[in-house]
Amino acid sequence: MGFYLNNIALYSLYESETVKPYFVDKTMLLKELFPLVKEGKNYLCITRPRRFGKTVMANMIGAFFAKDFDSSSLFKGLKIADIAGYRENRNQHNVIYIDFSRYDDSCSSYQAYISNIKELLREDLHLAYPQCRFREKGSVSEDFVRIHQMTRERFVFVLDEWDAIFHMPFVTEEEQKSYLLFLKDLLKDQPYVSLAYMTGILPIAKYSSSSELNMFLEYSMVTQERFSDYFGFTDSEVDELYSRYESLQVLPAVSREELRVWYDGYHTASGERVYNPRSVVAALSNNRIANYWTSSGPYDEIFYYIKRNVAEVRNELALMVAGEAIPVKVQEYAATSMSLQTKEEIFSAMVVYGFLSYEDRSVSIPNRELLERFEDMLKKEKDLGYVNRLAKESERMLKATVEGDTATMAEILEYAHDTEAPILRYNSEAELSALINLVYLSARDFYDIQREDKAGTGFVDFIFYPKYNRSADCIILELKVGHTPEKAIGQIKQKRYQLRFAGKIGERPYYTGRILAVGISYDKESKKHSCKVEVL
Repeated sequence: MGFYLNNIALYSLYESETVKPYFVDKTMLLKELFPLVKEGKNYLCITRPRRFGKTVMANMIGAFFAKDFDSSSLFKGLKIADIAGYRENRNQHNVIYIDFSRYDDSCSSYQAYISNIKELLREDLHLAYPQCRFREKGSVSEDFVRIHQMTRERFVFVLDEWDAIFHMPFVTEEEQKSYLLFLKDLLKDQPYVSLAYMTGILPIAKYSSSSELNMFLEYSMVTQERFSDYFGFTDSEVDELYSRYESLQVLPAVSREELRVWYDGYHTASGERVYNPRSVVAALSNNRIANYWTSSGPYDEIFYYIKRNVAEVRNELALMVAGEAIPVKVQEYAATSMSLQTKEEIFSAMVVYGFLSYEDRSVSIPNRELLERFEDMLKKEKDLGYVNRLAKESERMLKATVEGDTATMAEILEYAHDTEAPILRYNSEAELSALINLVYLSARDFYDIQREDKAGTGFVDFIFYPKYNRSADCIILELKVGHTPEKAIGQIKQKRYQLRFAGKIGERPYYTGRILAVGISYDKESKKHSCKVEVL
């Protein structure tokens, strides 16, 4: 075994996953690879957002197929052990495993990076096949060809984070092209390739002029149904994990519904719901709901894509924060094309990186975890113009509402109208709702704000549940265009929305603070807002 060839570290890495309390068995992926390995010269590239289990699956594949060690105890009891082809394939193949995201901290050039990979590969091959005659200045692919000619042996290539090089600061555009040529020479139409299994975030740059890697079949989350079950957690898998969590935790502090709200929201090409696996496992392990996935990258990572053309996307951002889905044509783009200008290009990139979800030809913010990061961005990025200015007013808006200062509330809404923001045309309820989300954005730090929530005998426009202090004021907010705020409050009373804050019969109410009925109206003729706050 060597550094890249049949490395026993793959066994150790996957073993460490299987013994964790919230391990999910995804070994049935191997069943789909068995016939591909047997046929030879098959090429798969599976792309997913970061933290969606790509590396765990790559380690599993290497630990299962690689020769020179016995992984029977590792896979015994897992689903794949009962499948035809299990014994014929387990530890029966030469595996070359390369994680392209790894490089020495002293590496400062592409030449040093790629030379190190080539040197280690050749060293592994020369040690494993001393009977072969290798040229001193031969290439890696030449060495593989010589081995195949002498032994007829083939290799399974597992290439993790193939696109990491496109984010390395010391790699130029020309060197990126050179890297693609290296992969082409190593893999394309080579007789020694049994299977090339490649993972990353970015689609392959097959749309470039020379089509270096067009032999790969690509499988992304939004365009291909195949392999979808093996990346991310499904509803049924989270149900199983939650049952495990309840049996392990003495005092469970995470609800099943919180897992859905915070970490669900992604969709496969077949429409199945998918949870962010890292965040689910972290929440259950820590017994606490929090930002886990997005904490690995600050909110400005989201703004990186938006800043290329703020003017074209900021209106849609305001609507998405309000919970709306935005119709857009998502396009996979070449990894070498990072100049994102149009709305379609920007949102496509954000879908690829997992910042947005894509379903029914529309993009949306997938869950609460991402929503918090978008909200941070709206409040902090001045480049967002009117959206940022309205978000900054949100602290004053909440204070005025709690104090019943309707004059200040109307002033802030008039200020919003004076910005001549496109979302304030009020052609639809969604546009008015987007405004309310902006002017109450800071309230989300203290309230769980739900839109169109079931309450009393109807559905309330907005309802504010106190997050941390159950004695804080509860807020019910109803919107009216062309009617008075008194009519809005009348609807709140008539449909008894306040019952949403009452406890079950015989129990003490969970919320003990005041219940505020808030009516906000807009008169299209006078173009004026009116507000009323009443304690129920």
